[in-house]
Amino acid sequence: MSSTDPGRVRQLWHLLEPLHAVVYYAPQAFEEAAALGYATDERWPSYFAWRAAPLGEAGAGRVAAAFYSFRPGMVARYVPHAWRIAAPGDVLAARSRAVNRIYRELLGDAVDGPELAEAAALARRAAEAAVTAGRPLAAANAELAWPEPAHLVLWQAATILREHRGDGHLAALLLAGLDPVEALVSFAAAGAAPREVFASRGWSEEEWAAAHDRLVARGLLAPGGTATETGRALRAEVELRTDELAAGPWDALGPERTARLADLLGDPWLAVIGSGLLPAVNTLGIGKI
Repeated sequence: MSSTDPGRVRQLWHLLEPLHAVVYYAPQAFEEAAALGYATDERWPSYFAWRAAPLGEAGAGRVAAAFYSFRPGMVARYVPHAWRIAAPGDVLAARSRAVNRIYRELLGDAVDGPELAEAAALARRAAEAAVTAGRPLAAANAELAWPEPAHLVLWQAATILREHRGDGHLAALLLAGLDPVEALVSFAAAGAAPREVFASRGWSEEEWAAAHDRLVARGLLAPGGTATETGRALRAEVELRTDELAAGPWDALGPERTARLADLLGDPWLAVIGSGLLPAVNTLGIGKI
């Protein structure tokens, strides 16, 4: 049983997620990706490269399994082709260069300040306490060597912690009996985000409709597509279980240091959110406190 309140666990996710996710949207990251040879007319070639590189030269099946919500056919358009453009080690080096440039641009002089260094040290301590058994993306990022500058430590810690939470979220979805497309359909039906937001995951209209019908048969959706009371309850259970499964690092860090980290993350969070780089409508906890 966790000693950390689920609300605090959720808050730390909301604070850390933008610090991680900005690498998928910032122009500096697209410039680094283009220098490696990736197309940048859409974000997916670099997204799959940045996020999957810690797994090594993983094939489409392994990446689709780890990412879960993407249609396998969509993943196969980018993986393993990504590793024919650049080796995972080169991608990781470029990722670090991108984060360095992004953080220096967005955080200014604070990037070298004592408060960011303290936040990085606390976040690293939490990340190092994360148990990665059964959590492939968290484990892959946790195996990477820690960088030297504090702002890169903060990004790496944020990444380990968000992938740790994400891996746990997939376990909660599996326990709820929600396959990848059903997870998205139920999420949209509960009002988490408009259906259009989920179109980027590559599922066809026929696949979405079939998942809708399966959820209606289970009593989780009304025929019109809105979540039933049972469906809303199941989604709430999934989110609570996700918080519970993500609590370990914060239990290890302890309430006082966790609260201190939350305070220290306020200014970097505002800088990233205020940049306008991240999508206002999303399913990632971005822009919510």
